[in-house]
Amino acid sequence: MLTADDLETLLLTFKVASITTLLLLLLGTPLAWWLARTHSKWKSIINALVALPLVLPPTVLGFYLLVLMGPAGVVGQFTTWLGLGTLPFTLPGLMVASVLYSLPFVVQPLQATFSAIGGHALEAAATLRAGSLDRFFSVVVPLSKPGFLTAAILGFAHTVGEFGVVLMVGGNIPGKTRVVSVQIYNHVEALEYAEAHWLAGSLLVFSFSVLLILYTALRTQPVAHSLK
Repeated sequence: MLTADDLETLLLTFKVASITTLLLLLLGTPLAWWLARTHSKWKSIINALVALPLVLPPTVLGFYLLVLMGPAGVVGQFTTWLGLGTLPFTLPGLMVASVLYSLPFVVQPLQATFSAIGGHALEAAATLRAGSLDRFFSVVVPLSKPGFLTAAILGFAHTVGEFGVVLMVGGNIPGKTRVVSVQIYNHVEALEYAEAHWLAGSLLVFSFSVLLILYTALRTQPVAHSLK
């Protein structure tokens, strides 16, 4: 059965995943909109940077984040100057790493959805004197519900399943930065296979349920055709 430490770890993991998903949507939505609409020469570079966590080993990303946010790093010196201390092995540092590692799982579905929206609907809204924000929330968002749903679920699920990055940046501090994937590793390392089975099985059921909900919801969503 799940131990008290396992339950504490699950609660912390879902807390981190929930806050990270909210931050990803807040940061990823304008970025995805810009990537979907811009013709800037920087588009390819930004796309590559966003997608980098998909191909980069998590330990590599975690190592460089650790260096940047450490006492000698640029980010670490800046946060220390602000009086916040350094971010490694803290909950905020864990969330920063989670946001960067899960960014493509939110930005790419949104970018694809935004790219499929034609210009006529936005032009029609503009003729009605709707401002840019009004056009976005009254036209783009309703047409992009499947994309937002996909981005939110994938971002949340991917954050729950992180290991390499969170271990490098967050460490293994009980009640503070120890997440489910790290706890499973601890059980296996201690040859506590029964405990590892319970926790890994819970994560397996959760992951399958998330994907099942996603694909079921997408089937029931009306297809947003481009208005070109």
